[in-house]
Amino acid sequence: MKHTGDSEPDELGLSLKEAISASISRGKLVPGATNDINSSSMVPTFANPFWKEMVVLSKRSILNSKRRPELFGTRLAAVLVTGFILATVFWQLDNSPKGVQERLGFFAFAMSTTYYTCADALPVFLQERYIFMRETAYNAYRRLSYVISNALVALPGLIFLSFAFAMATFWAVGLDGGLSGFLFYFLMMFASFWSGSSFVTFLSGVVPHVMLGYTIVVAILAYFLLFSGFFINRDRIPVYWIWFHYLSLVKYPYEAVLQNEFENPTKCFVRGIQIFDNSPLGVVPPAMKVRLLQSLSNTLGIRITSSTCLTTGLDILKQEGITDLSKWNCLLITVAWGFLFRILFYFSLLLGSKNKRS
Repeated sequence: MKHTGDSEPDELGLSLKEAISASISRGKLVPGATNDINSSSMVPTFANPFWKEMVVLSKRSILNSKRRPELFGTRLAAVLVTGFILATVFWQLDNSPKGVQERLGFFAFAMSTTYYTCADALPVFLQERYIFMRETAYNAYRRLSYVISNALVALPGLIFLSFAFAMATFWAVGLDGGLSGFLFYFLMMFASFWSGSSFVTFLSGVVPHVMLGYTIVVAILAYFLLFSGFFINRDRIPVYWIWFHYLSLVKYPYEAVLQNEFENPTKCFVRGIQIFDNSPLGVVPPAMKVRLLQSLSNTLGIRITSSTCLTTGLDILKQEGITDLSKWNCLLITVAWGFLFRILFYFSLLLGSKNKRS
């Protein structure tokens, strides 16, 4: 018995609509057909090979994105507006103790912003859920194909958003590192957008309603920021909450950009009388600060002048409790979080949809 219809999808390369129709017609018994075990075993599980599904689904995702340009436009506008505000508020920070505190605030806000701007990806799958469930129920395509194509189509947009934010803030704020520092800053931004997008995509696979999804996203991201190490150092977090510190998606980008900024051991941030700036003695006249510094120097038996460096970038990293991971490890962990959430998204689709072919 020849099955010419079964070989046609592979030879001719059906469109997605034709593949769905063909898969449904071959997956369900039709009137007059016999339930022949031998013939049913010869019917291929999917209408098209894996790579062809990838191409078709990617094209469809790109087409859907073109039909809804306001989604990406909104994200880009949010990123540019946020970048502009941060650049103007934290314009050309100096290397003083106050400049250090301002840098910490800038990095914490900037890293959390990358995650919050990913929240608009939540309704994308929720709007496609019915179509996805209907199509995969009859093996029109593999769920893995959908997950991978979804991730690949999202990458160019994430790269563009990362570059736009990095360009808007790095040199305007006066961050350190030159070109190499900028490249790492851009890579960290991209990794943050990638993990944030993957996290939101995973939630869209398990949360049935948009408003409920937004509530969960905002709440979890707030907890991530709380335990990132900005509000309270790792060494000061209670033991029973330390596990959340290591689960925080904001922790790793935040620590990475701090190391990128303060890793230069020769760069000084506190010299001489600047040691009094973040204390009640900061309002004392400079002449009095000099005398206080001389008295302190005599008491300690160490020569401390107005030009003596008292705090370097490495000292700041130690003060912030950033000593356990290098910036490259933080980058890799952030990227790994993105892959993990994509895998969890796949399993949520696998468990949330049922195959109806018989």
